[in-house]
Amino acid sequence: MAVELQEELTPADAVLLLGSAPERIGDLVYGLDDARLRYRHGPAFPTLGGLLGHLLDSGTRIDGLLRRAHLEGLTSADIRAVIDPGHEQDLDRPLQEALEDFARVRRRTVDLLHGWGKNEWSRVISDPHGGPLSLLDICRQVVRHEMAHIVQIRNLTSLLPEPEDLGPPSPRAAIG
Repeated sequence: MAVELQEELTPADAVLLLGSAPERIGDLVYGLDDARLRYRHGPAFPTLGGLLGHLLDSGTRIDGLLRRAHLEGLTSADIRAVIDPGHEQDLDRPLQEALEDFARVRRRTVDLLHGWGKNEWSRVISDPHGGPLSLLDICRQVVRHEMAHIVQIRNLTSLLPEPEDLGPPSPRAAIG
């Protein structure tokens, strides 16, 4: 079940939601160990580590696209591939390090977005697969993508099995 926004996000709304993503993600996964990040609820479900790897990678890619559009005048990009690059990657480094890097990059992007006026938000990037999109429309797509994955992370973390302390091994189990 997808939740659709009932009204269009303003630039201020988009900046607020983009800026809050790293903290929301961090709050949801705080204290998870590697075993929980690798836990798969079923064959059709991603692991939390895989989902986090995807979300942090796509977030960093889109931040780069927005900076390049503003600073270098980028006019064409495969926006769908940047926003949703695929779910194959797992976290390739410790979770805390990946979250801190994403938060740092996102803060720089949000600082940049705060300075944009109407002309910058309405600048168009041509996507060979999706046609022309304004930078505001791209940010709206990113917000929907990230919030959907944040909900998915919340759902997957709530279904994690509780860690079990089986106690010390029994002497009989070691003998047998």
